[in-house]
Amino acid sequence: MADPMEGRRVCGMPEKAQLHVAMLALQFGYAGFHVVSRLALNMGISKLVFPVYRNIIALCLLVPFAYFLEKKDRPQLTLNFVVQFFLLALCGITANQGFYLLGLDNTSPTFASAIQNSVPAITFAMAAALRIEKVRLDRRDGVAKVVGTLACVAGASVITLYKGPTIFGPSGSDDKAEVMAVTAGGEGEKNWTLGCVYLIGHCLSWSGWLVLQAPVLKKYPARLSVTSYTCFFGVIQFLIIAAFMERDADAWKFHSGSELFTILYAGFIASGVAFAVQIWCIDRGGPVFVAVYQPVQTLVVAIVASLTLGEKFYLGGIIGAVLIITGLYFVLWGKAEEKALLAKELMAATAEAGGVISRSAGAKASSVTQPLLLPSSTSSTENNV
Repeated sequence: MADPMEGRRVCGMPEKAQLHVAMLALQFGYAGFHVVSRLALNMGISKLVFPVYRNIIALCLLVPFAYFLEKKDRPQLTLNFVVQFFLLALCGITANQGFYLLGLDNTSPTFASAIQNSVPAITFAMAAALRIEKVRLDRRDGVAKVVGTLACVAGASVITLYKGPTIFGPSGSDDKAEVMAVTAGGEGEKNWTLGCVYLIGHCLSWSGWLVLQAPVLKKYPARLSVTSYTCFFGVIQFLIIAAFMERDADAWKFHSGSELFTILYAGFIASGVAFAVQIWCIDRGGPVFVAVYQPVQTLVVAIVASLTLGEKFYLGGIIGAVLIITGLYFVLWGKAEEKALLAKELMAATAEAGGVISRSAGAKASSVTQPLLLPSSTSSTENNV
């Protein structure tokens, strides 16, 4: 049977190939965001001003599409929905991005990207704890998801608690690090353990947002509108926090074209274009297909950060990244296997129900037609004799 995706072509390229190209481009875009964010922090951009500008740009991109594309799908906005959007913003925007920047400031882009691979496993653990996800330890898919979750937790723990010796460091990396420390204002030595704890908080917030978003979308099935409202409340929350914690008016000004570029990249590419591409890929390829490409981002970040930032690779980080990526694939395999089993059970149930209906209909037909056939059958027999 021909793959239906092969029939949809753009510039001669089948849709399946388009999906792979789009996912690779998405991972490069997100990888660039990790490096650009690190550069922004090195230039001294405020950790509060950066997400405010980023989310304002994303909001300006999302609102027109949400307004015009979801007019028919958007339910009436009520106070209950407003409260839910506010909480989604608190978890998915404010805490998520705040913890990420704090963690990135104390660690590196590569390890920030590596720890993010644990999000599917953490999401599964949260959903299981809230009874949204069922855990079947008597089946191999359930065991795989649990093993994958434990591997991700172990990997994150290794990265946090064990830095280890330097495995690889580009030539001149110490000079680059020294220049960056001076550029950032001489903040002194970073706290690696605290940074990893912040990044774990970032992953927990991200997973919590995914879990909380699911029931909201069932009642408010307009994804772009939900994201727009979430982004709006995220901007409000960051502005309120910044009003109390960022008193320096100079922090809100752009001091160079590089600072402006980092903010525009974060807003347009990481929050705008990447979101649109990811939604299309999830719609056409499914969430598992999208998640499988996540480790590619870590590899790209490692290469780019090594070349541009002179980043070193530590034994603990490499061991932790391997554990997390292995755990990710265990969880994804378990989810795919579970989906396949559910599909088989549904097909079997449908076939059984169809068989019962068919037998019932046949019995009814037999009871109705049999008396009418008897005379014909009898006469036929008599003629043969």
